[in-house]
Amino acid sequence: MDRIEKIKQAATTVENLINEWAPLLNQLPAEVITLRRNKQNRNIKQILGHLIDSGANNHHRIVRLQYQKRLSFPDYQPDNDTWIQIQHYEEKDWQELILVWKYYSRHIAYIIRQVEEQNLNNLWTDGFIAPISLENIIIGFPKHFKLHLNEIEELINQ
Repeated sequence: MDRIEKIKQAATTVENLINEWAPLLNQLPAEVITLRRNKQNRNIKQILGHLIDSGANNHHRIVRLQYQKRLSFPDYQPDNDTWIQIQHYEEKDWQELILVWKYYSRHIAYIIRQVEEQNLNNLWTDGFIAPISLENIIIGFPKHFKLHLNEIEELINQ
């Protein structure tokens, strides 16, 4: 599989996960989405909010690395819980949260499909870790997506 095929496969994986998970999320009762907590003390609403935040940060990287060879800006990872707290995902309407996650993630998958091969080696760094290529950011996106969907699945099955 060539590089562009791998990139398009990443987008397809995200789309497939959205198609699989959106109907499941819509059916969850309120007590499941708000009361059960994972090892990071996040409930399902907060995890889905984190996926939106992750998408927003990756959206920024993917777009900017289309026209910049090297990009440096802070990673929000140390502030994940702060982002969740400030945005009050626990209080957000569940159906609206699902729609934001669903359509924003689809938009990111669309953007991924538009990436041109000559941009795949462009690099992002936060100043602390080794630079990461656009290609690796994109390939890692569905993995991160699935990691958190697996956390949600664990909470559903508690």
